[in-house]
Order: sequence, then structure tokens, then C-alpha cells
Amino acid sequence: MLFDGKAISLTNQDNILHMTFDIKDASANVIGATMMEDLKSVLEVVKSQKADGLIMKSNKPHFIFGADITEFLQHFKKTNEELENWLLEMNTILNGFEDLPFPTVSLINGFALGGGLEVCLTTDYRICESKAKIGLPETKLGIMPGWGGTVRLPRITGADHAIEWITSGKQYKADAALKIGAIDAVVEMDDLLEAGISTIKKCANGELNFQAKREVKNSPLTLSQIEAAMTFETAKGFVAGVAGPNYPAPVSAIKVMQQSAGMNRDEALKVEAKTFAKLAKTEVAQNLVSVFLSDQYLKKVSKKYAKGADKVQMSAVLGAGIMGGGIAYQTASKGTPILMKDINNEALELGMTEASKLLGKLEKRGRINAAKMAKTISMITPTLSYGDFNNVDMVVEAVVENIKIKKSVLAELEDKVSEDTIIASNTSTIDISDLAADLKRPENFCGMHFFNPVHRMPLVEIIRGKNTSEKAISKTVQYALQMGKTPIVVNDCPGFLVNRVLFPYFNGFNLLIEDGVDYKRIDKVMEKFGWPMGPAYLMDVVGIDTGEHAATIIGNAFPDRMKLGRDTIVEVMHKENRLGQKNGIGFYKYELDRKGKLKKTISEDVDAIISKVVKRNIEITDEQIIERMMLPMIFECARCLEEKIVETPIEVDMGLLLGLGFPPFRSGALKYADSVGLQNIVDISAKYSELGAMYRPTENFVQMASNNETFHRRA
Repeated sequence: MLFDGKAISLTNQDNILHMTFDIKDASANVIGATMMEDLKSVLEVVKSQKADGLIMKSNKPHFIFGADITEFLQHFKKTNEELENWLLEMNTILNGFEDLPFPTVSLINGFALGGGLEVCLTTDYRICESKAKIGLPETKLGIMPGWGGTVRLPRITGADHAIEWITSGKQYKADAALKIGAIDAVVEMDDLLEAGISTIKKCANGELNFQAKREVKNSPLTLSQIEAAMTFETAKGFVAGVAGPNYPAPVSAIKVMQQSAGMNRDEALKVEAKTFAKLAKTEVAQNLVSVFLSDQYLKKVSKKYAKGADKVQMSAVLGAGIMGGGIAYQTASKGTPILMKDINNEALELGMTEASKLLGKLEKRGRINAAKMAKTISMITPTLSYGDFNNVDMVVEAVVENIKIKKSVLAELEDKVSEDTIIASNTSTIDISDLAADLKRPENFCGMHFFNPVHRMPLVEIIRGKNTSEKAISKTVQYALQMGKTPIVVNDCPGFLVNRVLFPYFNGFNLLIEDGVDYKRIDKVMEKFGWPMGPAYLMDVVGIDTGEHAATIIGNAFPDRMKLGRDTIVEVMHKENRLGQKNGIGFYKYELDRKGKLKKTISEDVDAIISKVVKRNIEITDEQIIERMMLPMIFECARCLEEKIVETPIEVDMGLLLGLGFPPFRSGALKYADSVGLQNIVDISAKYSELGAMYRPTENFVQMASNNETFHRRA
């Protein structure tokens, strides 16, 4: 053993150095202070050796996941100059490996992401096992590669491919990486080490010229000025359009590659470090990193809830509509068999068609083959009877959103399943404790609120009724995880978390319409704020009838601030049978384009309908539109936290991000309130107090503001 550190070991076998990443007492390799210290120390040992070559490999299931984000955040607090120097210090170490007098090979198993891939880029050759995935995801965190990714990757793959990889932040399979030259070979896991040794030997006997590959990485890009201008300028325009103005990191990364295209490695690394430091200081980067850490927190909480729960072996869904079909598809696509029951064949055909359509799209994109599609479909069993329900351990009721119908179906279902079967209701607003009131085993019942479309929306709310057992919660969380979803456990109340805080936002929209503000302008302002769609467009997507039904339930539950006491624009639209996308006409008109997708256009006759609810016409600024839309949502989020509907502000904010598409660069409604300042929020709300209780903060909110507190105290 030449070196035995806390994260890295080094041995010499047949004059080939084997450098192994294996952080002691950790489940995965990440780059933090421990790893960096070992990299620095082991480099000195490696440089003292006269060997035929060096192989980098991992003893963990994955190569290196990337940087330790929790440690990274501490460096973000440094001055720009200090942060640049820290990055360049790491780059000096990596350059040392790149400049060794003998060939180097990295053997990539599992994942090599971010800084993990940047370590691999320093080696002369990169060999992946067939199931490995690599990528540079930093732009998704509002930053960019800082350890040579923008310098080495474009010189290895060409600028076009590097721009795509770095700006998208995607993970790429080994075959895709080989196709663009990011790696040099793909082999099976059992052959990985032998492939690395063989590569070193081929360098030793002259079959491979590692110095030539190294020279390319150390030199300027081989692009003429005209080629460089066309490549980078075109990319900047396209990427800016995709990323939008609120996410500067992707375009900044392109600018770095463009600026350093004519430089050698060491000069280019300084440009990269300078821009990285600037991005790390932005609120966008800090918020996106916060979202990443919050997502990790949710994963830990979910695992804790699911601990001890057996895997769901057979599930069932009652109701074979769009939601039922989506639930069946999502369950089967992740490998769990599911029964799909309805009362007529037409409904079952609709559910199976929905599942087949989703699988067909995957097959068309090459994501699955015909065999995989057939296997998935075979895991869904449509049925008109309860015949096999005694064998299921998890049932989701997904019938129409009507408490009487749901109660009737649940009572019938309870007699058809075993005493240990967990039953969950997919309801968006109805009180879970009310639904459980007449059940024989209310402890085995909870809510499981999916969002539409099921296959795309990552969030599932798991709702705890007053009699729901921990066993039921644990099993339902386990089922959600098996489906590839992110569960958040919430306590029972009308609307639960997401819909409860959404409808004050919609009420803000209703009041703006009454004040004569054009719905298209409101949409435009809120989309500029960062929402994927404005409130009018969102209501069309949700369904005007669905929205009115949910608003009635939540309004009755919280009449002081959720019930406007007069006809709203949504109610008037429903009376006019303008249901939104489901019947092609709502606030906007919808028609299928040539690709079969719904295209939104302006409806000329909607203004006459809107005029029926307009009470006055007043001048309102864009800033006031944002305030009047966001304040009711912020205050309702705060109430949910006070009432322990969820335990932490992280769960509130992530619920909005995952369930509603709240702008990630703002990190959630409560984090947004923190950034504005709670006292500022209180002061702003005073301007709108006459609009009703939904614009008034709670006493606790006011107290927090006066104490200069924030919701995310540890953020």
C-alpha cells in the first residue's frame, strides 16, 4: 500500500498504479474536504513513482457523485476572490494528475457527475461500464462546472456537444457518451479493470498515443474565429430562449467557453473560476441549491416513514378514467402489478387506452422497446369484479370527486379486501376523516392525492386522517416511492396542503378581474414572475368546473377568507359551459396543432363574459398584480405551517414546487417571503387589508416579522 487515506488508497500492481476512491464509513463517494485533502496528498505519492500508468477507480457502487453540496455552501459565503482561489487550488491538484509523465485511465462505474466527471476528464482515457451514467448537472443548481468542465469537455468532444451537455445538466448513458467521444470505451462491469490495464499496456507499447490526446486538452479549441462566432452566438440565443431570463447559468457557461476558446488550459481555468464565483453569489444559485437540499431532505423523510413497510406486491385502483389509467400506468411502469376496476367496459377501455398511449409515446421516442411496452401493459389487469381483490395489499380509490359516491364505493371495497389491506382515496379536497367516518377499519385508510397528469407530476400528498395508523402511512409512502413519486405526508384539512394554498391565489385572480385587470395581462405578469403558466391559463388546464367545485369545498371550510360571497369569474365561466381545455374553450380557445398538441389562442368573446363580474376599473401596476396574487398564498402557507398541516417550511415550499410548478429559482412561497422580508410583507399587506381576511397576516406571522425571523431559519 503506497497510500491509505480516509477517501483514497493507492497501490502498485505490476507497475501500474491503482488509485481507488472509497470514503470510509460513507455509502457514496463525494468530493468534500476529506476527498480534496487525500487528492492533494496522494498526488505527491503518485508523482514520486516511476510507473507504466495510473488507473482511477471506485470501490463504491458509483464512481463519484460530485461535490458535497453541504460543504460547497460554506465556500459560497466566501468573497469572490477567496472562492476563485479555492477553485484554482483544486484545479492545481487536478492539473497535477493530468500532467503526469505516464498515461492515466479512469474506470467509471455507476454515476460520475459534476466534480466526479471533472476528475475523469483529467485522465487521458475514460472507460465506462455499460450501465454507467455521466454528466455535468451544475447549471441545474444555478452555477456551472468549476473544476475544469467548461475547459476540458469542449476540447474532448467539440464545442457543440459540450454546450449541450453543460447547459442541459442532463445525465447521459455510456453509449451516448461514447458516441460524442466523451469516453473512449464501454465494457461490461466485470471487464472494466481488465480494459483499464489493457489501455495502459497499449500506451506502453506505442499502440495508443496518450500524449496526443493530452495535447488537445491543453490547447485552444480548434475553431476558426468565424466557426467560433457561429457556434457560440447561435447557442447563446437558443439556450437563452429555453432557460429564460431567470436562469443565467447556462448562458454564462457558454460565454465562458467562448471567451476561453482561444486560450490554453491554465488561462481558461481562471476564466471559469471567475464566472463560477459570480454565479455562486446570485440569489438564483442559492435558491436552486436550497431546492436540491430540500429534495434530499424529502427523500430522507420518506425513507424514514417507509421504514419497516413491506414492498407492495399487488395493488389495485378503483376507477378507470384519466386519473385511474394514469395511476395504473405509473404503477405498472415501475414494475408493480395492478388491478384496474370499473363498473363498465367503456371505462376500462378508456383507462387501458390512457396507459397504452403513454407507453406508445415512450416507444416512439426510443425510451422503451416493444417487449418492454407489452410487459408493462400485461401488468395492468382490467376487471369489472372484485374477484382478485383479496390478494392486493394496497388499493387506491379514484372515482368521481363526490363524497357520497366515494363513501359508498369505499364501504363496498372494505368488504372485498383483506383486513391488512391499506385503502387510500385519491381526492383533491374532501376531508379524509369524513370519508373514513363509516369505515370498519379507519386505521387502514388515508388519502393519496395525485396530481394531473399522474405520469408527469412528481408529487403525491399522503393525507393522515384522525384515525389513520402509522402502518397505513408507512405502506402508502412505500407505494408512492415504488411508483417513482415524491411523497409528502400532510395532516387532514380541506384541500390538504397544495390545493388549500392554491385557492387563495386563485381568489387573488378573481379580485383582480373584478377590478378590471385584463386576464391576459395577469397571466403575462405572473409568467414573468416565474410561474410556468398564469392563473387564467392554469384554471383552463385544471378545468373550470373542477376549479369551481374545489373552490366551493374550500370556501365553505374557510369562509372568512376563501369565500368571496358573490359570483366569481370562474362561476360565471362555468355557467357559460366554458370548461377550459377539456371542451376547448375557457379563458382561451384550444385547438389541436399539426403535432396533435393543444394550442392556446385568444378567445374574442370572453371579454363580454368577463364584463359581467367587473365592478370597477382601476390603475394597477405589475408589482401590485404580483403582490395581490402572492400575498394570499404566502399567508395561507404560513397558516398551514402554524396548524401543523406539515412539519417544516421545506415541505410547504417543496409541495408548491412539485405540485404546482412554483418557480424553482424562487425556492418556494415561504422562501420568497423570506427574501422579500417578513416585515416588508406585513407592510405591503396593510395596503390591501380592505380586500378581505386573506390579505391579512396571522398574529404569529406579525410576531415573526417584528422579531426579524425567517421561515427557513437554518437555510
